[in-house]
Amino acid sequence: MAAITRTLHGVPRTSVRLMSTGATKRTALYDLHAKHGARFGLFAGWAMPLVYSDQGALDSHLHTRKHASIFDVSHMLQTRIVGADRHRFLEHLVVADLKELPVGGSTLSLFTNDKGGIEDDTIITQQQDSLYVVSNAGCADKDFAHLNKHAKIFQDQGADVEVRKIEDHSLIALQGPSAQKALEQLAGIDLAQMAFMTGQTVDIAGVPCHVARSGYTGEDGFELSIPTGEVVGITARLLENPEVKLAGLGARDSLRLEAGLCLYGSDIDATTTPMEANLVWTIGKRRRAEGGFIGADVILPQLAAKGGERRRIGLIVEGAPARAHAKVLSADGEEIGEITSGVPSPSLGKNVAMAYVRKGFNKRGTPLKVQVRNRIQEATVVKMPFVAANYHKI
Repeated sequence: MAAITRTLHGVPRTSVRLMSTGATKRTALYDLHAKHGARFGLFAGWAMPLVYSDQGALDSHLHTRKHASIFDVSHMLQTRIVGADRHRFLEHLVVADLKELPVGGSTLSLFTNDKGGIEDDTIITQQQDSLYVVSNAGCADKDFAHLNKHAKIFQDQGADVEVRKIEDHSLIALQGPSAQKALEQLAGIDLAQMAFMTGQTVDIAGVPCHVARSGYTGEDGFELSIPTGEVVGITARLLENPEVKLAGLGARDSLRLEAGLCLYGSDIDATTTPMEANLVWTIGKRRRAEGGFIGADVILPQLAAKGGERRRIGLIVEGAPARAHAKVLSADGEEIGEITSGVPSPSLGKNVAMAYVRKGFNKRGTPLKVQVRNRIQEATVVKMPFVAANYHKI
């Protein structure tokens, strides 16, 4: 697993994790990306656009904050869980309260392991007769195997549950303040009453698509699950709007970091507990009382005691940008943690970073130091998100 190490047109050395797992795969939008001058990189075995010839990562980042961008996220795993016991099954694997999630409601949740660590983060949407699950591309094979392994155990015990991989739909994310108007032009309906973190079927240019009001940028936006045979045409139609442009992984990474959102494999992993990652809010109230999910015997006592040895924090860093694995020091020079992600923030004009530090050094306003190469630089603990979220409110 290696990070991009070259400059991406104004946002040097982002913390996007590039992984190759054998034969290169292409999304249905590959030719469209190439037509728009995309520079590609490998991510989880997929050839994915990093930047485009008309604008680099910096310009794409700022365009998304001001207007709207389309991100191809078709490499992510889409699954549907069906059967009368689907809630009981998936609640064994994740920390969310799915039984109380209303139809059309979505929630961020965590797959956990028996040591209390996070195996992946995922978005789950309650549909009328199924649970729609979107998981990270880098964990796709692992997650699908995990789901099927436990489905088989449940089935052997007589449960009615089935895991279905969605292979005939592609996924794009339309993100930014102009996203709603751009999508309304193709949908022909008013989307103002569609709340953040909800999903529903919407006809886009006459094609039934699953539309979720969510994303990974901190902006208002939508994730569209589109029949693969229609995704090129719908994407091209969206791009006819002068406020909509394509954006790649370089901009996606700096946008999500400004929004204080974790990248799996960098900011959270199988050794990180929800308490340490400041993600305890993903654990439903009923789940805290009842448990029943993998790792609950570790996670819930840690939550009750506010335990764990470290905490995820946000930092503003003076001087050069602090990258992943840079050491974090106390004001007295003692090593207390490590940077997990860091970029120059295009929106703020400052260097921002996420880190894990020893508990007790995570209070907002705490002065710390960061070792960048051979230099010691000043840093301050700040509240995340670094840039205020612009999610849609009704």
